[in-house]
Amino acid sequence: MFDTVLIANRGEIACRVIRTCRRLGIRTVAVFSEADADAQHVRLADAAYPIGGSRPQDSYLRGDAILEVAKKSGAQAIHPGYGFLSENADFADAVEAAGLVFIGPRAASMRKMGSKAGAKELMQAANVPVVPGYTGVDQSPDLLAREAARIGFPLMIKAAHGGGGKGMRIVRVLDEFLPALESCQREARNAFGRDRVLLERYVTRPRHIEIQVFADTHGSTLHLNERECSAQRRYQKVLEESPSILLTPELRKQMGDAAVAAARAIDYVNAGTCEFIVESDEDGKPTGFYFMEINTRLQVEHPVTELVTGLDLVEWQLRVAAGDALPLTQEQIRQDGHAIEVRLYAEDPEAGFLPGSGKLERLRLPQPDAHVRIDSGVVAGDTVTIFYDPMIAKLIVHDADRASALARLRDALAQCEIGGPKSNIEFLERLVRHPAIVGGTIDTAYLDRHLDEFMPPTEVDRGLLLAAATAQLLAQEAAARGAAAASSDPTSPWAIADGWRLGHASKRDLAFLHRGERLVLAAHGSGGDYRIEHDGTTHVVAGARLDGDDLSARIDGEGRRFTIDLDAQRTVAHDGLRRLRLEPVEVYRRDAGVAGDGGNRVLAPMPGRVVVVKARAGDQVRAGDEVLVIEAMKMELSLKAPRDGRIGEVRAVAGDFVDADAVLVTLETE
Repeated sequence: MFDTVLIANRGEIACRVIRTCRRLGIRTVAVFSEADADAQHVRLADAAYPIGGSRPQDSYLRGDAILEVAKKSGAQAIHPGYGFLSENADFADAVEAAGLVFIGPRAASMRKMGSKAGAKELMQAANVPVVPGYTGVDQSPDLLAREAARIGFPLMIKAAHGGGGKGMRIVRVLDEFLPALESCQREARNAFGRDRVLLERYVTRPRHIEIQVFADTHGSTLHLNERECSAQRRYQKVLEESPSILLTPELRKQMGDAAVAAARAIDYVNAGTCEFIVESDEDGKPTGFYFMEINTRLQVEHPVTELVTGLDLVEWQLRVAAGDALPLTQEQIRQDGHAIEVRLYAEDPEAGFLPGSGKLERLRLPQPDAHVRIDSGVVAGDTVTIFYDPMIAKLIVHDADRASALARLRDALAQCEIGGPKSNIEFLERLVRHPAIVGGTIDTAYLDRHLDEFMPPTEVDRGLLLAAATAQLLAQEAAARGAAAASSDPTSPWAIADGWRLGHASKRDLAFLHRGERLVLAAHGSGGDYRIEHDGTTHVVAGARLDGDDLSARIDGEGRRFTIDLDAQRTVAHDGLRRLRLEPVEVYRRDAGVAGDGGNRVLAPMPGRVVVVKARAGDQVRAGDEVLVIEAMKMELSLKAPRDGRIGEVRAVAGDFVDADAVLVTLETE
């Protein structure tokens, strides 16, 4: 086994690899960018070295800098994690040429899978089912359009190199093909440095099933069963689970055998994932499966496989890379219970899942135990930067069966709270209660077709609002009592904090902001007994008690219990099913608004890099015309004209880095 391993990655996966290395007594070396100088993986590693600027191409994609650190630190092997250089065959070759071990597959195997087109041809030769399509080297737009017409619509355009849902477009009619092709090629070129694409027939009602494979240098190849990842939004996985309730024992064996055949076809070594599309009929029964690709690395969702098999896949990676044989045979692989994973992101689902950034003012996650696992690369006080994926944590649960695992997941999500950047917690809470998830019928396009079903309601739940107000009132009273006790007059009547003033009825006003809307309530009473007025209606709250995070009260005669997360910046109430997040504000403060300018400006929605400028001063545009494209958080954002008019100024060029709310284009005043 190795004495020292360098981890050529950051965040959650770097911390994950460090945990296994520490358990095995292996010294770890981290690398970090300027933005990550105080990151958790830097603090957890035995040694850490800077490798460049904040942008990935200036640091985590610099193979030369990483190899220099490996030599300097005495590392014998490099673990690439996922993303960055994990599937870069040239880097794997460079590691080997430097006399070090790359903890992953051989470069030759990567190259065979680095092209989706070449991979499909290899799989066909190995008798692994593939989706009909076009994988040729001729990439002229005219020929691709003809091939698209031959394959038929709907079809999928996919970047031949790369993954993670980048460079993928669904085209439903021929007239949409060339604009989609141009966008796909541009995104692929920016993300992977190559713009070759392939075309595939788009499978209707597809389910995404992937098989975890492992192979050693002694000729053994096996699989660790499946993960289902059909809950996706724009090809990004949202929920992963194992096992899949879609598969029969016979289909599970067929797909496992196909995955092993695929791995053997490319002389695979170490951990990999063979991804398949499963086609279903109108009743949801599987009718066939097709090879998509092999991810030549450890997957983000590998923890669900670890929980149902009881194995540490990072340990297997290390042992195989050190020359050991696989520790188990295919017959010895067990499948115990059910595991589910979701990813907590700094993003705003109500704004099109716009990635967020900023300091994590509050980060509350469930306490890990035998049923709940947290994989994270941040803690409260850390910053989610604009330079990398905005994932905050992976929440993984395990129980005896799927229904029990879903119940565990709902409870675990209810315990989560993120303050600072917006998060997808509410979206996930609705997701795991949706009939398509509960019934196990969701396909890969369902979320995109029915996204409104997963969005939180716009109206404020009255019970949650009253709970939040009651918690604020009780907290104010406790603070007043504490201040009085510390003063020279601990018996002062002002310690009651019930709003009483000479000549006035006791009344306290509370104000909150909820999604930009101001909510004002008036409360009478104290000590847990209140009359609270809101929106013309009076409600009676009696016997309210706040014990830590637990609020119990009778609201209009009905006993209720809530979980409360309360501080100066936020008040969050959760009733076990839903949450309400409010921002306390001054009652008499006049809200600072931004004066409208009649839609004369196009602003950057977040920090990013301008990749395309389509507008020029003097151009006539219509509302909705695309004027710029910026890249942020590894995705493209299309910025459009707010109204009909003429372009006045264009204040950015391709390649510029811009701040959030920067004015990029102006329209002439009407």
